[in-house]
Amino acid sequence: MKKILYYLLFLAGCTSITIPPEYRYIELKTDTFTIATWQKITNPNAPYKIYIEGDGYAFNTHGYPTQDPTPKGTLMRELAFGDKKANVIYLSRPCQYVKSPMCEKKYWTTARFAPEVIDAEYQAVKQITNGQPVILVGFSGGAQVAGLLAVAKPDLHIQKVITIAGNLDHKMWTAYHHLPSLNQSLSLSNYQIQFASIPQHHYVGLKDKVIPPQLIKKFINNNRFITEVETADHNNGWDNVFTQIWAE
Repeated sequence: MKKILYYLLFLAGCTSITIPPEYRYIELKTDTFTIATWQKITNPNAPYKIYIEGDGYAFNTHGYPTQDPTPKGTLMRELAFGDKKANVIYLSRPCQYVKSPMCEKKYWTTARFAPEVIDAEYQAVKQITNGQPVILVGFSGGAQVAGLLAVAKPDLHIQKVITIAGNLDHKMWTAYHHLPSLNQSLSLSNYQIQFASIPQHHYVGLKDKVIPPQLIKKFINNNRFITEVETADHNNGWDNVFTQIWAE
């Protein structure tokens, strides 16, 4: 009974994660998509730390687009739910957890960073933070979203961008893996100079085959902003830097 009182259990595919009671599940309406969030807000006038999910379960094991991009991994939820900052948000991507009429497969494939996607994430962040300072933490494709929000939406008052296994240059990434280009998406590479002026920190997994460290290093071109994590591949082995990420 005590566990029932203190925790909610969220199931996603074959994964489960314990949600602390101070987090509320809230769906945010935007002009295009409904965005699923979990929110802990204890001091509305303090900075907000927002964890942006990756691309989720966008492709199956055969390389075909899925019907539902809701993530099966728990990395970003673990990080968000363990962060002791006053205001912490887990921000999903469009079509994850909740489907909108506009949801089409292109929004987790070629158009995953389309203008309407970035606008939806912007509107969600704007609704939550109400003009207060913001720290963005983006995982995988969520790093691209964080970067685009920081450079293209200056009224969000972004204090810092933190990325984990970040896909910061999807043009370079698709070329490296010989994948079709994300030709319906915006690209942070077009704002590289503006992005360089933003306080930032990037965690790279030395075992990561999905977003190899060299791609991140080439884009950032400043090792002072990069922390290498020897144990990490794309989805696993990040536990030993959780405390460092929470402290930022």
